[in-house]
Amino acid sequence: MYIYMTTGTRDFMEKIKEKHASKQMILMHGSGASLLLHETEGKSVFQTPRRYEVISSAGNLQDEGYFVCNNIPVSDEGRPVFEHRFSTQAGTIESQPGFVAFRLLRPLDSETYIVMTEWNGPADFDRWKNSSAFKEAHDPEAAREFVDNTTHIFTSASYITTYTAKREDEA
Repeated sequence: MYIYMTTGTRDFMEKIKEKHASKQMILMHGSGASLLLHETEGKSVFQTPRRYEVISSAGNLQDEGYFVCNNIPVSDEGRPVFEHRFSTQAGTIESQPGFVAFRLLRPLDSETYIVMTEWNGPADFDRWKNSSAFKEAHDPEAAREFVDNTTHIFTSASYITTYTAKREDEA
C-alpha cells in the first residue's frame, strides 16, 4: 500500500479531488495549506506527489477527523532501527478513546518518515498525549535498547503538522 500527498490551496485541492472522484482521497486543511492524500495499491494521479510506502497500519482512514503527522527525519543507517522500534509497539494506540487510524509511512523520495494518526477530534489526541500509554511508548530509556551511543538515527529535529479533514464551515 502507498500514500501519495500533494499540497496547495483549498480550491485547487478540491478541484483535483472532484476530477478524480472515483479515487479514494482525503482532503485535509491545516494552517496555511490544504493537503490531498491518496492511499492506494496503484499509482498516483498527482503530477509530483510526496510518495510513501505504508509499512504499518491500523484502522481505516476516514474523510473527516483530526490528523496528526509526526514528521521524523531518519538517516539511512537509522532506518532499520527506527522501523524495528515501531514494530515492537504495535497495538499500543488502537485502544485509545477517539482513535481512528494509524499509518507509519516510509519515504520513497526523502529521509522524513511520517507517523500519521487520525482521531475523532483534537481533544482525543490531547488525551492520548497525556496518557500513561503515550509516556510508555515514548520513553527515552526504552529507546536506548535499540540505539547505541554510536548510532545517530535522526538527521534533524522532528516536527508535528495537524490537519482537519472537514472544512470549518461544514463542521
